[in-house]
Amino acid sequence: MSDPVTGQVTDEVTDEQFVDGLPKVELHVHLEGSMLPATLLRLARRHGVDHLPTDLDALRAYYEFRDFDHFIEVYLAAVQVLRDEEDFRLLARETALGLAAQRVRYAEITFTPFLHVQRGIDPAVVFAGVEAGRLDAEREAGIQVRWITDIPGLPGTDNVTSGERTLELALAHGGDGVIALGLGGPEIGVPRPQFGPVFTAARDAGLHCVPHAGETTGPRTIWDSLEYLHAERIGHGTSALGDPALVEHLSRHRIPLEVSPTSNLCTGAVASYGVHPLPEMIAQGLQVNLNSDDPPMFNTTLRAEYLHALRSLGLSRQQVFDVAAAAVEHSFLPADGKERLRAEFTAAAADLGVRPAAPAGS
Repeated sequence: MSDPVTGQVTDEVTDEQFVDGLPKVELHVHLEGSMLPATLLRLARRHGVDHLPTDLDALRAYYEFRDFDHFIEVYLAAVQVLRDEEDFRLLARETALGLAAQRVRYAEITFTPFLHVQRGIDPAVVFAGVEAGRLDAEREAGIQVRWITDIPGLPGTDNVTSGERTLELALAHGGDGVIALGLGGPEIGVPRPQFGPVFTAARDAGLHCVPHAGETTGPRTIWDSLEYLHAERIGHGTSALGDPALVEHLSRHRIPLEVSPTSNLCTGAVASYGVHPLPEMIAQGLQVNLNSDDPPMFNTTLRAEYLHALRSLGLSRQQVFDVAAAAVEHSFLPADGKERLRAEFTAAAADLGVRPAAPAGS
């Protein structure tokens, strides 16, 4: 795939072949938002959920979001089809195997147990199902998966209680599979400081802290997530470039941003690929990784996000490789797991005609 003399990628290697040759790590993808349309329809029919479209064409139209609030409305409606342990097992297995088919070696998948528990689902059922699905996929495809339990921050609700309950669920039922506490949902009307005590308790319990911030609001939400929530990574961070002091802080402390371009377009957070901030984030030295967020809902995949990075965002193949390799360092994998993936990226660099990734921390 590379010239034996120059080491450069030859003309015969297409963008698709380049992307398919990349090992990958996914750090920002939602389990509930990864439900395949056919699976959603099957579970809706099985459980008699009658408020959703009844065929695939209507479901695709249902997923044409007017704005971020409309996306949340549809998201909350779709999760109603998840009722029993086998539903959660099916979703976790299908999601992980779908990632593995894209050469994803490791994934930290976010799910929101409180959304299900507040519907009357036994938390033991939720966690047993997702854990069984995770282990099924690991046995079948070798992909490693860990969970981020997500607080569903929603305007007009008791967010403090939902945050506390989410942490309780994670600690009581998560076992070794749960590694972090997240915070999703709308940012407008859901200030981050109120979640400070629960994130402090999560950190004290040994969990990592990875809230969404700066997706549909300005840099202040990112600052609040750093100051009050001990954020180790920032979900989205789309508005970070609006504050030079924040850019300097994120760069100096090497705090990664989990970037999901197609998601940002579909929810209206960014107007087009042409104005997406990812290239400038890289130019300004920010740590970034590339993700799919809610792939079927946004008609994307992680593979497609890498192709968009090349074709729509104008990144070079070297830049795309570096972003993919950086996700290893941004992950919460133990040292031995990171070392194995670094070796795989080094081998892939030779095949793809790019430079190996710089050593961690350089």
